[in-house]
Amino acid sequence: MGRAFEYRKARKLKRWGNMSRTFTRIGKEITIAAKAGGPDPATNPRLRALMQNAKAANMPKDTVERAIKKATDKDAGDYKEITYEGYGPHGIAIFVEAATDNNTRTVANVRSYFTKHGGSLGTQGSLTFLFDHKSVFKIKPKDGVGLEDLELELIDYGVDELEDIVDDETGEEQVILYGAFEEYANIQKYLEDNGFEIISSEFERIPNDLKDVTPEQRAAIEKLLERIEEDEDVQNVFHNMREEAE
Repeated sequence: MGRAFEYRKARKLKRWGNMSRTFTRIGKEITIAAKAGGPDPATNPRLRALMQNAKAANMPKDTVERAIKKATDKDAGDYKEITYEGYGPHGIAIFVEAATDNNTRTVANVRSYFTKHGGSLGTQGSLTFLFDHKSVFKIKPKDGVGLEDLELELIDYGVDELEDIVDDETGEEQVILYGAFEEYANIQKYLEDNGFEIISSEFERIPNDLKDVTPEQRAAIEKLLERIEEDEDVQNVFHNMREEAE
């Protein structure tokens, strides 16, 4: 299996175990998408995709509707998507994605987490070269369309890796595909136009190289990662530490 798949699989085992935390993260993304492209999923592809993610996460319908309505609420915060980059202890690169209505507060908090745990916050863009920014789609297989045929069709969209998987919970076959970040909308349109059922989609930052650490070093790095992920403004945290083998 490919580098992107193995990294993502290991990361997903640890990530967003708290269901309410997952709902908060998706809810913010829905609000931002609805504000940017309108509240109608039929005419807002990004919102449509996020509603698929909400369904995959078993997010209650009324919670989704509240997130959409929040986009037109004058009293609601105006969320901006911002990234922070820095090094944790032992030279581990950490990329933080946040959605905040107060960047001054969020950057101060994130900087304090790095400092208190033996790391340092860098300048925006300083670690971009260490990660591949990818569009990731999870879809249901389609009768009569093999993985190789689908890969050939999508190669023009920067899709460079497809994987057959079996869902751990449902036992159903699924396909995960990885494409260029900037081709997200085109990949989504192709899949929808050609009758593929999209289960979920998201953006991932896949490290170009993984760093091995000792158990003691891992414990120190995990403390920082956990502290960052606990912040309400933080949406995603990516790093280049090799996950523990199962």
